[in-house]
Amino acid sequence: MEQQQQQQEVSFVMLPLPAQGHLNQLLHLAGRVAAYNVPVHYVGYATHNRQARDRADVRDYSTANPIKFHDVPVPPTAFSAPPPPPNPNSTSTNFPSHLQPAFDAALALDSHLLSLLRSLSAASRRVVLVHDSTMAFAASVASSLPNVESFSFHSVSAFTVLFFHWQSRGRSPDRALSALPELSFQGCFSDEFLDFIRRQHEKTVSDSGRLLNTCRAIEGPFVDRLALEPSWQGQKVFAVGPLNPLNPRKGAGGASRHKCLDWLDRQPENSVIYVSFGTTSTLPKEQVLELAYGLESSNQRFVWVLRDADRSDIYAAAEDDADEKDVRAREVMLNCERGMVLGGWAPQLEILAHPSTGGFLTHCGWNSCMESMSMGVPMLAWPMHSDQPRNTMLVTEVLRVGAVAREWAKREEVLPAAKIRDSIVRLMVGKEGLAMRRRAQMVGEAIRGATLEGGTSKEDLDSFMDYVTRS
Repeated sequence: MEQQQQQQEVSFVMLPLPAQGHLNQLLHLAGRVAAYNVPVHYVGYATHNRQARDRADVRDYSTANPIKFHDVPVPPTAFSAPPPPPNPNSTSTNFPSHLQPAFDAALALDSHLLSLLRSLSAASRRVVLVHDSTMAFAASVASSLPNVESFSFHSVSAFTVLFFHWQSRGRSPDRALSALPELSFQGCFSDEFLDFIRRQHEKTVSDSGRLLNTCRAIEGPFVDRLALEPSWQGQKVFAVGPLNPLNPRKGAGGASRHKCLDWLDRQPENSVIYVSFGTTSTLPKEQVLELAYGLESSNQRFVWVLRDADRSDIYAAAEDDADEKDVRAREVMLNCERGMVLGGWAPQLEILAHPSTGGFLTHCGWNSCMESMSMGVPMLAWPMHSDQPRNTMLVTEVLRVGAVAREWAKREEVLPAAKIRDSIVRLMVGKEGLAMRRRAQMVGEAIRGATLEGGTSKEDLDSFMDYVTRS
């Protein structure tokens, strides 16, 4: 009872970056923290908070202690012009530069954040602010109040963060990683996004600690090395992942169940490859057609999510994009009963958790990697931008739960159907694929075990909660 009363004296605030891969991770973390019976506030523009809620599996969240959403209206001055649509034909980088106006507009949340922190500070013994690592300005806002403590949340792998620190200082990886292929950051980010990050870090103060959506079962050595980085020393480091639900809904039917799950029910175990490139990448038309031909000629069952990247406001864009997406889907719809082409949002966790799913052709965003690994599904890696090339290296070279479908060095080329076909066949029916599937299942067991009582992620989350609720 005393511990419960002490925890109720502490309030939490979550501040995500307004992009799907960041919104959902902090929402999942908010749900985990709320289960400790503390008030949790989730701050963002109304359209992004709605997006986070609509797309999340919130089944495991506490109904007795619901998350409190602060839906800030988008200011009329946030965008000097309507945000641009995604550009699938960019020649410089595949980074989602069309979202940059939304990232810039998020900096204007500082006044709303300060107002909320002040209000909570007056009513709480301590306020804990957890902000996305790309929203570093929030640490400075928190530092202006005496009983507010800020923590940076990293939505990418520890492996990626470690390499970023090493390469930004011109330092080579240590001997244990020296055998890995050389990989630069060229093409990973737009200049505008790098400037967005740089401008914030020039003016921010240090956080009290760091949280990562990973677990020591797969990234323990990298988490430990990160804690020794100069900019991390003196800060608490907690590896609390995976944050995605590990038991997604498995309804037997009804209107709420996606049609692809009924189709998967009729397929043999491990016979379907799931194809999806996330929410921030749009394939060029030529590549879409090559992928269609590759899937068709592989003779493998598939579920393919064919959609454009999210716009800044997915609700305003949905009606405008619907006809174009339907046309593109019909254009590549395959005349066979072996697969499904989905033109909109798909229940990725449920697809990956389905026993019929035996492989995942993915961009290797960290959400998708963690979800695939936690479900024991091997991957074919097709990195597009950001952290994805390094996640690919982690998945294929270190953990060996996947293979490369398209090499990062050839990112500006159209991958031909024959190579796509061969990669899919090797993963789904080849000896190499069988070995990767067995390895992925072992990794999945280790990741899921980390979240159980006595597991490293459960212990790290308990340690974090003990630390922030200390007297």
